Amino acid sequence: MATTKFCQGISDISDTYMGFIIDQWGVLHDGQKLYDGVLECLEQLKGRGKKIIILSNSAATGDENIKILKKMGLSKDLCNYVVTSGELIRNEITNQSEGLFKGYGKKCFVFGHKEANSIFEGTDIEMTDNISEASFLLIAGSDPKFSSIQDYTPILKEAVRKGLKAICTNPDSHALLGASYLMGPGMISKTFEDFGGVIQYIGKPHAPIFKHCVQLLQKHDIYPAQTVMIGDTMAHDIMGAHYVNIDTCLVKTGMHAGVFKNCNGPAEVDRTLDVLITHYNHIRPRYLVDHFEWGKALPDRKHKVHKKHVRKKPLEDKKSAEKESDESKDKKVKIRKKPTPRTSKS
Repeated sequence: MATTKFCQGISDISDTYMGFIIDQWGVLHDGQKLYDGVLECLEQLKGRGKKIIILSNSAATGDENIKILKKMGLSKDLCNYVVTSGELIRNEITNQSEGLFKGYGKKCFVFGHKEANSIFEGTDIEMTDNISEASFLLIAGSDPKFSSIQDYTPILKEAVRKGLKAICTNPDSHALLGASYLMGPGMISKTFEDFGGVIQYIGKPHAPIFKHCVQLLQKHDIYPAQTVMIGDTMAHDIMGAHYVNIDTCLVKTGMHAGVFKNCNGPAEVDRTLDVLITHYNHIRPRYLVDHFEWGKALPDRKHKVHKKHVRKKPLEDKKSAEKESDESKDKKVKIRKKPTPRTSKS
């Protein structure tokens, strides 16, 4: 039976993979500030030549997300790509002759204006506040003026009656903000489906966003078997990566922090993890780590910067070759066969 390896830090698996897909909220930060150890860990991975994708179900575009991370103190230099569901939607919505959003139209009713403002900027898509004018829905976040899911019901039912399709940027039912949880787009989307609506999910755990990440890593000759997904949610990070054959590492911060909070010792953590995976199709993360931090540097090769591919200077190569040639000659002289001693006649 498969087991989950408990790790002291990301350094324990750093030598095994070349591609690192890292969830943003709940792994790198709590929505307001970076977790301790994040910057050091990213620096260590980059220093070892790893290719890093920061992945988010955010409705913000990649450039907007980079600005958000920079305000928290995380520089773009510490990763190779920032991928968001908002960016993926923006790229696909402009070409409606084919692809995911074929025939969706040009007028969009948006749930979560704050999160979605940058998605359609510079495109021919027009946002409307009148559901009767809309040709499709974008569910990107919750509305501050609505306190419960029942407040969304009239609009969602009207959209279903009109036969409108919807796009969901983020299937999360709840969103983490500091120590609090907010209603996520996933809950609104699920209600829309319950009423008979048709919806296209873009963010984790659904395939479109993971396939996009795989394509980015393949540009560097890195494939799913050489890649690990590090996330804080079983439902989206772990299950989503599992379905595209990518190994996974669950971080105990973020969405499941409360589940592991009162565990004392590895045995209790293991039992808690077993219970957790029964709720998620018995899909087990390959690794479990407390925080996204580098961990202890062990005295073995996985904690060294490998230099085996560094080419020596031509002069050093020549000297080395001459030295080896001289040593070879000396060795031949030393092992020459000794003459057979003469025997005296009797």
